[in-house]
Amino acid sequence: MNRAAPDPKQNMGKPEPRLEGRLKVTGEARYASDMPVNNPAFAFLITSPVAKGQITAIDLADAKAVPGVLDIFTHENTGDLKHLKYDPQGGGGSTSIQDFGPKIQHDGQIIGMVVADTYEAAREAAYKAKFEIATEKPSAGFHSEGVKEASPKKSEPKAGDAEKAFDDAAVKFEGWYGTPTQHHNPIELFTTTVAWNNDELTVYEPSQFMYGLKNSLASKVGVKPEKVRAISHFVGGAFGSKAQLTPRTGLVALAAKRLNRPVKLVATRDQGFTIATYRAETQHKIRIGAQRDGKITSFQHQGWELTSRPDAYAVGGVEDSARLYSFGAVKTDVKNVHADRNTPGFMRSPPVVPYIYALESAMDELAYQLKMDPVELRRVNDGMKDATGKEWSSRSLMQCYDEAAAAFGWSKRNAEPGSMRDGDWLIGWGCASAVYPTHMGPAAARVQFSADGQARVQIAAHEIGTGILTVVGQIAAERLGIPVENVRVEVGDSVLPPAPVAGGSTQTASCCSVVAKACDAINARLNANGGTPAPAPRETVGTGTGRNHEETFARLGVATLEEYAEQVPKEVKPNPVMGLVVDPMKKLYSGSSMLGGGSHAEKLMYALGAEFVEVRVHRLTREIRVPRIVGAFAAGRIMNTRTARSQYMGGMIWGISSALHEATEIDPRYARYTNDNLADYIIPVNADIQQLEVILVPEKDDLVNPVGVKGIGELANVGTAAAVANAVFHATGVRVRELPIRLEKLLTA
Repeated sequence: MNRAAPDPKQNMGKPEPRLEGRLKVTGEARYASDMPVNNPAFAFLITSPVAKGQITAIDLADAKAVPGVLDIFTHENTGDLKHLKYDPQGGGGSTSIQDFGPKIQHDGQIIGMVVADTYEAAREAAYKAKFEIATEKPSAGFHSEGVKEASPKKSEPKAGDAEKAFDDAAVKFEGWYGTPTQHHNPIELFTTTVAWNNDELTVYEPSQFMYGLKNSLASKVGVKPEKVRAISHFVGGAFGSKAQLTPRTGLVALAAKRLNRPVKLVATRDQGFTIATYRAETQHKIRIGAQRDGKITSFQHQGWELTSRPDAYAVGGVEDSARLYSFGAVKTDVKNVHADRNTPGFMRSPPVVPYIYALESAMDELAYQLKMDPVELRRVNDGMKDATGKEWSSRSLMQCYDEAAAAFGWSKRNAEPGSMRDGDWLIGWGCASAVYPTHMGPAAARVQFSADGQARVQIAAHEIGTGILTVVGQIAAERLGIPVENVRVEVGDSVLPPAPVAGGSTQTASCCSVVAKACDAINARLNANGGTPAPAPRETVGTGTGRNHEETFARLGVATLEEYAEQVPKEVKPNPVMGLVVDPMKKLYSGSSMLGGGSHAEKLMYALGAEFVEVRVHRLTREIRVPRIVGAFAAGRIMNTRTARSQYMGGMIWGISSALHEATEIDPRYARYTNDNLADYIIPVNADIQQLEVILVPEKDDLVNPVGVKGIGELANVGTAAAVANAVFHATGVRVRELPIRLEKLLTA
């Protein structure tokens, strides 16, 4: 074992190397745009240069004159495409802005597409296409003239009389916080390849939901779902941006149909800022009332989220901020602010990143107001019930704080802001909680087990870099009692049994639970015919070493056993009494995923963590550095310590990026993104990330799902931004409440 492959503790799996690791490092892994098709044509998108207006005329003469151009698509010849229902909860289309004109509703809206024999010809023609647009003044953001505020259809937690409790509180705190628009910028660009074979369509597109892509595209082009096959063996970065069908996919499918030829589209980096979703800009008002010993008696959280003009997308993270601590009384509210922007969507830890940033910053401010250690303030408000009286299935928050604080050396902190220095560098220490709801979705899997001890697992899961291939292989190996190298795992194809969306940290829990169920069914058949029982799962999750079943298979008269299994969380099973009569598996097969767990289960189901950050701020230049960060996380059963550490590490790095670097800049006059490239959209490099330590805290929770897994992919970047902001205050005495924290905000403070 080594730092990258930590020794398993109780209830943790071995750090098996990734099953697909060799394919990725040798370049043999095939991503969507790598898939070979016969004689492809190449597409290039035309996008709007304005954010609001009306196309009044189109001149394509110069574009069509470019040698090699096959066809040009605009709103004038794409009426065959159906309008796909927009669902802010996931599934369906990513936006209701699906027409390619004549109405322009945001900057960078797709208004056309050129298809040519070569990419170069398509690109040249796209820039020669002329669109006359009658422009209107757009509303760019929160404080722009013309924006409209509305309440989304979401439940908001409430408990007790929070207003009265605040008025009666001995200590009161009020604060405003803000987070910026941020874009995913995955290394793999947004790409689509479509090929028709008579009336059957195959789409190669990076996707976080194979059955969602399959069914949504079928609806878009007007064919039956069984006529569509979606393939996405590997995804080169997604975290929400590739979870729903974007308008480009139907357009490429229409072009391939018209030309009777496969069409391949790879959008440019700047187009990715406007043709896909992103993290919405948010604002928050927090009011906290507390006793002098730190016990919080009133918590109020109002949130505002920017969205497009027609779509009511809102993440509503008050669902989680209101439950993190044992508040006495709670009042929450969320509003949409509609502007002339493209529709936002899911981005890693979508509800909790902005809302917990506001909460954990406010907790730090309250701690200073009380002259209390921030860790102790959280300990005083720790408890196994939320303000509504709902219990947690398991809660290891303070264990995470204790382990992280010890590793960080928190006891050596001088609490006075600006008191810790190293020459010209001001040193600041900060901490914050990480939290993410534990969800599980309906899933199906097929497992084959042969007399020679080889197994084959089939499930339409999504290898987006998190290691699902490996952990599914491990659970199958453990249940069947064979080495993990004897397991072949097939994912990323809609001909396989369906899995839920690879988002919301649901995939490992959902896939491993159903694969374990299928393996257990195989074991039952073997055991009933005198087979050697599989070893019982151990406290330290491992893999089997081999079983001899040749005689059992011979008695059965078969060489291979196969089992198909379905797993549905009890919260989403059909229940006419509760008003839920839709079969969840039927919905999954039709491309809609239903999730159980989190705050809506019988008990509160969450993964938790604690993060500690050291920052250094130069006293003259206000340059900010993060020399070290420590995170401790408890997430139930850890399937693989290697892949878990990698996910936590990536989340913490992204959290630092969110705190200090990332923001999509918007020109308020034209509602246009101005840094739509990797040169100007600032992200951390190796020099920005120095000492980073991940601590895996053992935890066992048999209530969350059959395998006891809590999600980890979205957990670690939740608390980081607040921890950095709190450390900056400790270093300088300057409280920056709007992210990102850049030196100009400290210079002008």
